[in-house]
Amino acid sequence: MKLGIQLGYWGLGLTAQDQLDIVQEAERLGYDSVFAAEAYGSDAVTILGWIAGQTEKIRIGSAIMQIPARTPAMTAMTAATLDNLSGGRFILGLGTSGPQVAEGWHGQRFGRQLKRTREYVEVVRKALARERLEYHGETIDLPLPDGPGKALKLTIAPVQEQIPVYIAAIGPNNTRLVGEIGDGLLPMMFSPEHADVALGSLWEGIEKAGRRREDVAVCPSTNFHIGDDPDGSAEGMMRGAAALYIGGMGSREKNFYNAAVSRYGFQDAAKEIQDLFLEGKKLEAMGAIPHELLDAINLVGTREHVTERLRAYEAAGVDTLIVTPATTTRDGRIAQLRELAAAAEAV
Repeated sequence: MKLGIQLGYWGLGLTAQDQLDIVQEAERLGYDSVFAAEAYGSDAVTILGWIAGQTEKIRIGSAIMQIPARTPAMTAMTAATLDNLSGGRFILGLGTSGPQVAEGWHGQRFGRQLKRTREYVEVVRKALARERLEYHGETIDLPLPDGPGKALKLTIAPVQEQIPVYIAAIGPNNTRLVGEIGDGLLPMMFSPEHADVALGSLWEGIEKAGRRREDVAVCPSTNFHIGDDPDGSAEGMMRGAAALYIGGMGSREKNFYNAAVSRYGFQDAAKEIQDLFLEGKKLEAMGAIPHELLDAINLVGTREHVTERLRAYEAAGVDTLIVTPATTTRDGRIAQLRELAAAAEAV
C-alpha cells in the first residue's frame, strides 16, 4: 500500500512556501503522490502546476477537479498540460461535488449524475486520445448540431499513454459506476473495518464490466495524528472536519457523508450530528461524534496502533491511502509525515 498526501484547500493558514516544504519532504520520504482539492476557494489546477515544476518524482493529482466547473474538453486540455509539465506524473481525479456547490456556485444542474459522469469521462478520454471530438450523448452533444461547431482534436499529446482517471464516490450507485469506468476510486469517510459496505458496490461494478479488481485503484482520504495530543487540538480538527461533512456538507435530504457513516451502523449518531449542526450548534455537533466513529474514519493513536490500522487498510484492498496531518503548522505536518512513514515501514 502506498501513501499520498492531501494538501486540501489553499490559503487556510499555511503559506505557499510552507506547503511546498511539506510536499518536498513527502517526496523525500517516499510518498507516492500529492493531491490538491477545490470547492469554492482555491482551485486544484493552479496549485498542481506550481508543484509540478518544483518536484521530480512524486505524482500530482486532483482530488478533486469539479465536473460542473469545466467542460470535458477543458478538463482534457488541463490534464494534458499538467501531464506535460510534470513529465507524466498527473492523476486526474474528478467528482460531481454536491448540489449546493454545483447549482449555487457553478450554475450547473445537479441531476442525472450517473449518466453525466459516465459521458463526461468518455469525452475526456476521447479528447486525451486525440480523437476528433464528436460525441452525441444524453447530457453532452459535440459539436452542437445546429451551429458552426467543428469536431476538433487535442493539439498536444499527454506524456502518459493513458492518464489515470480517478472518480470521487461514496454512495453505492456512484461507487458501482466507478467500478465500471474508473481507473481509481476516491472515497471519503472510509472505514477499513467496514470495507464490505464501502467497497461492495465497487466490486459489483468491476464484475459487471468484466474487469479485474486490480484495474481500479482504491484511494481513500483520511485525517491522521500519531502520538500524544496533550491539548486535544488534533482531535478537535478531526471532530471539526467530521461534524462539517456529516452534519453540514449538503442538505438534510441529500448528504452523502451522513449516509455513508449511517451505513456503517452509526445512524443515530449521524442524525444527531446533523440535527445539531444544521441548528447552528457546531460545537455540540463535534461533541456528539462517538469515539468509535472518530477512530473508524481517521488514523489516530500511538505508532503501534496506527501501524495496525495501516495493516487493516491494506487488508481492505486499499492501494493508496491519502492522508492529511491533523495539525495546522508546517513543522507539525512534516513531523507527522515522518511518523507515518515510519509506521508504514513497519507494515
